[in-house]
Amino acid sequence: MEETPEQRHLVERARGRQQFKHNDRVIYEWDQDLNEVNIYINPPPGVRQKDLDIKIEPRRLSVGLRGNPPFLQEEFQGLVKTSESFWMIEDGELHINLQKSAKGETWLAALKGHQALDAFTQSEVQKKLMLERFQEEHPGFDFSGASFSGQAPDPRSFMGGVSYK
Repeated sequence: MEETPEQRHLVERARGRQQFKHNDRVIYEWDQDLNEVNIYINPPPGVRQKDLDIKIEPRRLSVGLRGNPPFLQEEFQGLVKTSESFWMIEDGELHINLQKSAKGETWLAALKGHQALDAFTQSEVQKKLMLERFQEEHPGFDFSGASFSGQAPDPRSFMGGVSYK
């Protein structure tokens, strides 16, 4: 069955950046792949990298301006490798890159207690991660046009689990 343009748009949106909103205001956007979770925040105008106070711990993130209480101080949905995680300002946007400790794990939210992915989005993210895993395990093949009919398996545990290369 051929996807309609509306269905394609929904799939692309589900596999792209997710928004966390509070009182109808976007606090941050986030996305994930097989190895990492990325959080994107638009800082106030004029804020430079040296003005920020950001701490990435294995289970917690703290984001704020130096000398002020944190803007965000929350636990992660999963465990991160702090030695491989980093942050930077890129094109005026704060980009926090978190390396997952459990490769292939599907995070339902970037931060605990924040809105979780709905069932459709979760399914599409899982399909995206599964295709990334196939691509990594079979680099000579092109999975760009591949799709799943029905529910995708868990990319972390499918057929013996992911390999850590």
